[in-house]
Amino acid sequence: MTTTQTQPGSQPAAQADYFAVFGLPRRLRIDLPQLERSFYRLSRQYHPDLYATKPPEEQQWSLDQTSLLNDAYRTLKNPVSRTEHLLRLEGIVLEAGKSDDGTSKESRVPADLLEEVFELNMQLEEMRMNRKMGEDDPQLRTDLEKARATFESQLAAVDSNLEEQWARWDAALDVGSSEQTAEVSGPEVAKIKHEMVALLDRRRYLRNLVRDVNDALEG
Repeated sequence: MTTTQTQPGSQPAAQADYFAVFGLPRRLRIDLPQLERSFYRLSRQYHPDLYATKPPEEQQWSLDQTSLLNDAYRTLKNPVSRTEHLLRLEGIVLEAGKSDDGTSKESRVPADLLEEVFELNMQLEEMRMNRKMGEDDPQLRTDLEKARATFESQLAAVDSNLEEQWARWDAALDVGSSEQTAEVSGPEVAKIKHEMVALLDRRRYLRNLVRDVNDALEG
C-alpha cells in the first residue's frame, strides 16, 4: 500500500467527511456496533507498526490516517457530535461566537427561560455570598436542587426533540438521494437543519446552566 493509493479518510483532516471515512451515508442514526467493528478493522489496516519499515512518507501517512480515524470514530459514536459534524458538512458554522444580533451565543438567554435564568442567577449569587461568609442556607440549597432538576428535564426534552429531527433527516436523505455523500436540499431539509441548530444551541445553554448549579452546590 502506498500513500498515493486512495483510501477512506485520505483527505486533509480539516476537510474530512467522517461519514466517508467509514463508507457511511450522512445519516444521523447509525449502527454503532457496525461502526465499532469498522473502526477496529481500519485501525488494524492503518496501524503504524505495519509501516515501520516503509519510507518516511508512508509512515507519516499511516500516522495521519490513524489520527483521522480516531477523530472520526470519536465524533460519530456520539449522537450530538455526529449531528454537529453533519451540520458543518452542510456548511453551517456551529462554533461559539456572535449570533445574528451581535450577542454572544454562549450568553444569549432563550426567551422562554428569561425569568428562570434571572431567578437562578440571583440564587447563585446568594450562594456565593453565603460561602464567603461561611454560612449555609438549606432552603437556598433546596431551591437550587429544584432548579437543576428543572433544567435537566428540559435538557432531556431537547434530546428527545433532536432524536425526532434525526429521523426526519434520515427520511429526507432517503428521498433526496442514494449517493452516500450527497447533500440533500429543499425547504423541508432546510427546516430540519434550522431546527437542529436551534436545539443544539438550546442544549448547550441548558448544559451550562446545569454545570453552574452543580458548581454552586458542590463548591
